[in-house]
Amino acid sequence: MTQNDDLIIQAVNTLRFLSVDMVQQANSGHPGLPMGCAAIAYTIWTRHLRHNPRNPSWPDRDRFILSGGHGCALLYSLLHLTGYNLPLDELKNFRQWGSKTPGHPEYGLTPGVEVTTGPLGQGFTNGVGMAIAEAHLAAEFNAPGNQVINHFVYAIVTDGDLMEGITAEAASLAGHLRLGKLIYLYDDNRISIDGSTDIAFTEDRAARFAAYDWQVQRVADGNDVEEIDAAIRQAKTDPRPSLIVCRTTIGFGLPTRQGTSKAHGEPPGEAELNGAKEKFSWPVEPRFYIPEEVQAHFRQAVEQGREWESDWRSDMDTYRAVQPEKVIELERRLRGELPRDWQSAIPVFAADEKGMATRVASGKVINALAAKIPELIGGSADLAPSTKTWIDGIPAFEPETPGGRNFHFGVREHAMGAVVNGMAVHGGVIPFGATFLAFAD
Repeated sequence: MTQNDDLIIQAVNTLRFLSVDMVQQANSGHPGLPMGCAAIAYTIWTRHLRHNPRNPSWPDRDRFILSGGHGCALLYSLLHLTGYNLPLDELKNFRQWGSKTPGHPEYGLTPGVEVTTGPLGQGFTNGVGMAIAEAHLAAEFNAPGNQVINHFVYAIVTDGDLMEGITAEAASLAGHLRLGKLIYLYDDNRISIDGSTDIAFTEDRAARFAAYDWQVQRVADGNDVEEIDAAIRQAKTDPRPSLIVCRTTIGFGLPTRQGTSKAHGEPPGEAELNGAKEKFSWPVEPRFYIPEEVQAHFRQAVEQGREWESDWRSDMDTYRAVQPEKVIELERRLRGELPRDWQSAIPVFAADEKGMATRVASGKVINALAAKIPELIGGSADLAPSTKTWIDGIPAFEPETPGGRNFHFGVREHAMGAVVNGMAVHGGVIPFGATFLAFAD
């Protein structure tokens, strides 16, 4: 074993035990996912994720979503170790009132959390919306030699996510749209709260995603950093969205609970936790132990993030010298500012005894605003002629026309809602979706 190999093992185990110490101290939470997925998370965050811990809102950062939000102790450990504004005391206050480490990740509360995840399938589907926003902005603003919008969306997704119907809708849409910047790593531990997934979830998941036209790879050992790394590198070269099926063990390392539903939703207990630490030659005390060399290793993300953002800003300045109006427009959208005098575009409808259907009036307003607000994009769940959501004279967003502003979501109302949320939280676009109000019942 080389010194580097030893450091990687130490770093992965730090993620495991920081996370499970949080759960044990709170006497509440989910230790299974963090212990089983630590190597996956380590590989994404130290070898692939382009982010700046000191500026979590840097526009061209890669996005990371923990779709299995119940495993949030893992995300909080990553954020603390890589230098986000999440002190160790916040980890010690996991799941406590007023802390920045709630029982599921909450957007807007914890620095570095991209979306709120808890209801399974939502994070998976939000990520599809983020990838759509990235592709649209890239098509609209990138130029040869100036790829100012160029980032990936990574997620760790779970058995529960893939069971939810919303992910089937979203995965089908993502495959059709060929969202190649979407890379999802599947925590294939085959355990749910009720027990083995064999009791309710037995289809070939890899074959299902291949049928959706995703690139599908398999990682035989979810603890093998090099195998995970190679799969992610391959995923980046494919024009299709990617699912990397990682065979994992829930609660990896727990002496009696590893691989069982007992590792899913309750603290391990002192004896079980200490047994795991002894198994990995990890200090039983102190709790929340972080080796100095591991801290330094993860904190390289701070300087690396500064460099990535600095390079991006230099690219923006170079682009500004060639296309100043385009850069001004992009920066306005990324700030979330509306164009000046946008209200003047809103039509006024005179009183009329016959009246006008609300959907007709809505369609007229959408088209009037779309002419004034170029970031307004959206569509309907296969109901554009009825809901009047089509923006006239503009193509649809399709693989060949990612600059299009009209969306064919298909008959996928549930995914449409979460996709639109992902587009909105990504920034740079103002999305909308439409269906019949009666369908909301």
